[in-house]
Amino acid sequence: MGELTRRPGLMLAAVALLAHLSASGGYGYFRDELYFIVCGERLDWGYVDQPPLIPLIAAVMHRLFAPSLTMLRLVPALAHAGTVVLAAETARLLGGGRWAQGMAALATLVAGVLVALGTILTTNALEPPAWLACGYLLIRIVRGGDRRWWFVLGAIAGVALLAKYTIAIWLVTLGLGLIATPARRILARPEPYLAAALAGLIVLPNLLWQGAQGWPFLEIARNASEAKNVGLSPPGFLEAQANMLNPVTAPLWLAGLAALAFWPRFSDLRWVAVGFAALIAAMMALHGRDYYIAGAYPLLFAAGGVALEAWIGSRAARWAYVAAVVLLGLIFLPFTLPILPIDEFARYREALGVPPQSSEHRALGRLPQNYADMFGWRELAAEVGRIYAALPPEEQRKAVFLARNYGEAAAIDVFGESMPLPPAISGHNNYFLWGPRGHDGSVVIRLGGEREQLLKSYASVEAAGTIDPPWAMPDETRLTIWICRGRHPPLDADWPSFRHYG
Repeated sequence: MGELTRRPGLMLAAVALLAHLSASGGYGYFRDELYFIVCGERLDWGYVDQPPLIPLIAAVMHRLFAPSLTMLRLVPALAHAGTVVLAAETARLLGGGRWAQGMAALATLVAGVLVALGTILTTNALEPPAWLACGYLLIRIVRGGDRRWWFVLGAIAGVALLAKYTIAIWLVTLGLGLIATPARRILARPEPYLAAALAGLIVLPNLLWQGAQGWPFLEIARNASEAKNVGLSPPGFLEAQANMLNPVTAPLWLAGLAALAFWPRFSDLRWVAVGFAALIAAMMALHGRDYYIAGAYPLLFAAGGVALEAWIGSRAARWAYVAAVVLLGLIFLPFTLPILPIDEFARYREALGVPPQSSEHRALGRLPQNYADMFGWRELAAEVGRIYAALPPEEQRKAVFLARNYGEAAAIDVFGESMPLPPAISGHNNYFLWGPRGHDGSVVIRLGGEREQLLKSYASVEAAGTIDPPWAMPDETRLTIWICRGRHPPLDADWPSFRHYG
């Protein structure tokens, strides 16, 4: 217990882990989690829309612990808890006492976007600890630490690149900050370039895979920027940063940014403020989603904790701020951690007057997208299974489920492990590369669409069922399931027309 009181980050990390483990089994598989399981079971050095690490983790955890959602989500829960600890340690490295360390850890614990990233297994799950670790190590190096830390940084960056490429933007913007300030002296030795080479070597197999496929990730990113992601004006993007973190933490990270930019005590760390400003500018220019830079904020929380500890002499004022952060964090916790039954959450959201949120151009119902995309998949699989079981045996052998997107296809593939279901195919993202899997379109089970339109490609089209899961995304509800027979031209001949990257 003595160590927990001396290191408040450890105590708050334990709280984070317990909260995630107690709630992470709630609701159901998130759309992307199903897809990652399927990708990981068809393991490769890359996929059109992400590197291989998260699919590998998803497949391993699913194989070992299915159907436990808690265990599937253990890695992101541990990542969030680790970020809480490291935020406190960063504040300690910056000269903060226990209040500063606890404040940095507490803000990281309750920041809505960081809680969300610790709740489900996505490609963003490892970003906060990886981004913070890179910043932490650079601070140690700038302040005269052992230059061998460069190689630890290079290894972390390389592994993080195998989870999501956006850490490259963080590292580049921090590099720009170093170049723009006297801290550039640390770049005058070979270690940073050897560390970069190490990171490149780790991610090289994935880059070679992308190159061999014609760099599909660039097309994915372009399509998302132009059509999928909700575009935000610069003021809107900045407002979204405050909202996604828990607005009451804004004084903390803004104090950290100001201290890094202007406080004499942090004069050797101005490169962090320059790098963060460059990161914001880059994300605005690239039309990135607001949460893409969430991993940068624990470093600002740490700096802000140290600054406020020095600037606020009143213990009462300090602890009043702690109470405000805890209170607002608890109020908004159900929006990022599934601790309420879904109908109660919907009523709670409506009572607070908080509109459902999505970072994509998709219609919303009563739930924000992070929850709505956890619903409807089992209902889809059950109805497709019923329709498939009713087919004659000779048609069952030919039948395939043709999905509109990877979520629908992955639901059939994953739940097909426990119930009789046809194989799934789709032209969406990596499912396109896996092709029609030997099916010619003699018997196709399809979700959605109009019969008149489908008859242009099939000899016969028969309505066989419907799905209308009440809590799913609206575009996954009130849909007819069709049995289509006699596709012309056959699927394999027409497969290039199904390609959809986005």
